[in-house]
Amino acid sequence: MAVTRFEVKGSVGDHFAWLRTRLALERTALAWVRTAISLIGFGFTIVQFFQRLQSMPGVAPAANPHAPRYLGLALIGSGILALVLSILQYRGVQSYMWREDYKSIAGIEGGPDRTAMLPVAIVLLLVGVFAFCAVLFRMV
Repeated sequence: MAVTRFEVKGSVGDHFAWLRTRLALERTALAWVRTAISLIGFGFTIVQFFQRLQSMPGVAPAANPHAPRYLGLALIGSGILALVLSILQYRGVQSYMWREDYKSIAGIEGGPDRTAMLPVAIVLLLVGVFAFCAVLFRMV
């Protein structure tokens, strides 16, 4: 018999503690998704704003015209990195919570519930990669 870290007992209090932990995991992951959306959006907006500003008549040329592009790429890249890390963290903690030891307090048959967080994060990751490539290769 293997020695485990915790003795898991199926009680009502433990079940609700498990549910609170699961919902906290969802909230944390969604907060990271929200942060990543902001980073990607701000990065893309900065690039677009300064490109349009430089093409306006009467505006003096910038001392470093590529700085907004680099800043935008850094913000978009940070958003992509935040999404990747949040997906990895979410999957790791979710698989830990669904280990055989904790199924008795989960009170749910089968495996992890499918929530909208993971597909939304993956779609936003693809949007972020597209925005990064668009700015990098000057497609916009």
